[in-house]
Amino acid sequence: MSQENEKPSQLLFWGCFVALITTAFGFVGRLFLINTWAVQFELDSARAGELAGIGVWPFAVSIIFFSLVIDKVGYKPAMIFAFLGHIIWAIMGTAAFFVEDKATAFKLLYWGSLILALGNGTVEAFINPVVATMFSREKTKWLNILHAGWPGGLVITGLLLIGLGDVDWYVKTAIIAIPAVVYFLMLIGAKFPVQERVASGVTYRQMLQEFGLVGAAIVGFLLYLQLGEFFPTVDSIIFAVLSGALVLGFGLYTRALGRPILLLLVLIMMPLAITEIGTDGWITAIMESIADKQGFHAGWVLVYTSAIMLVLRFFAGPIVNAFSPLGLLAGSSVLAIVGLYTLSFTQGMALFGAATLYGVGKTFFWPTMLGVVSEQTPKGGALTLNAISGIGMLAVGTLGFPYIGVLKIEAENAALSSNTEIVAAVPGLVKDGKLQVLEEKSIYEVLKYEAVSDSKLEEMMVDLKPAARKTEIEEKIKTVRDDSSQAALAKITRFPIFMLACYLLLMLYFKARGGYKPVVLSEDGH
Repeated sequence: MSQENEKPSQLLFWGCFVALITTAFGFVGRLFLINTWAVQFELDSARAGELAGIGVWPFAVSIIFFSLVIDKVGYKPAMIFAFLGHIIWAIMGTAAFFVEDKATAFKLLYWGSLILALGNGTVEAFINPVVATMFSREKTKWLNILHAGWPGGLVITGLLLIGLGDVDWYVKTAIIAIPAVVYFLMLIGAKFPVQERVASGVTYRQMLQEFGLVGAAIVGFLLYLQLGEFFPTVDSIIFAVLSGALVLGFGLYTRALGRPILLLLVLIMMPLAITEIGTDGWITAIMESIADKQGFHAGWVLVYTSAIMLVLRFFAGPIVNAFSPLGLLAGSSVLAIVGLYTLSFTQGMALFGAATLYGVGKTFFWPTMLGVVSEQTPKGGALTLNAISGIGMLAVGTLGFPYIGVLKIEAENAALSSNTEIVAAVPGLVKDGKLQVLEEKSIYEVLKYEAVSDSKLEEMMVDLKPAARKTEIEEKIKTVRDDSSQAALAKITRFPIFMLACYLLLMLYFKARGGYKPVVLSEDGH
């Protein structure tokens, strides 16, 4: 169903749009509650990041899996699977609130989050190829408009959750059922198009060859990291062998390393996803202390930047035409760098000025990257279009969320060790410029960090007299640690800096080849 042959179905497009809004409901709904759950279940920042991650990395599993089979099973079954995932999360998330046993309640949230992520990934698996096929001559424009549904969902959910205030959190997990039912009713009777790759006669093997052995190896490595953490009692060698076997089998079948440009785009997508999704996931928690002092809800930062994205993505067409996809991505990287850096120290209303730069910067990242992938590797069909999203989300879930949590902890440690009042009040707290109450921790055995041990800190303060002075220092320590989180945003700029360098290289590459041009498949697949 291309625009050349048949007018695209508006019901189908807007049904896909609402489905993406629903994924945002699930995403931001959980992340607004991470701090609440961290207190309730006594989680440190890195472990809270892990709980956030379980709602993200299975996204990648489902999007990549369905990308491999969606042309066989069809778009509608994928849509039904996604709907069931959203409804099951609403049920499990609600049930967790009413379970008195904390361990059982946490398991309901943890496993429910995994199911939610599988449903969210399946939404991406069907909406991206559907819209790219419907608007095959204007992919970047319409993928940007489609992905306005993501910030749209963030804005709607953010406003709802802020408005609900202190309402019991089960209500905030249950509201996802509303948009889920809406998109199900819109799409259950819709006629889905035949994917562009299939219609052009490109074979299944040719599709896999676009992704190639190297692309499979990247997925295999990220899955190895995640599975090792997800099943800590299982020997990591088993997951290494399993991942290696899958990669080897993929390589033997395809007999191709993968398209070089696609592999570069895959490498860019990982820091891009961390810059956008990872930061969005942590921004409310990071800004909570600062926002409380300024008298506004920390969620307003996410809502505000999402509102910017929502508006600008609807005008992506003329913006892309003015700058070209790669020029737009390079310019967005610059704005993201400046925005994140200034967000790391600004206060008051100036904070929203910095958030404006960051919001504009991240607006076009995700959908424009999807547009570039679809325009440059159309033979990859649903696989390359969705696998790059899957890899991005896998990188966020396995490394991004925990890593930003580690950056937050490092900022807290630095602020604590440099506070002269606290250091003077607690003898022995700092030696040679280093806190003496740290304990080593790790995630995936590759992401190692040192966090303050509350028990060690308490032992060091046990002789602090009088009791009022001890209470005063304890409150001071909490304030210093909370206020320092904002500084972690400066270190996140390393991701868009890497992206900017890559985009500039790609711009030089295409300039040497006569300029950026989309690859269009003919009826014989060439």
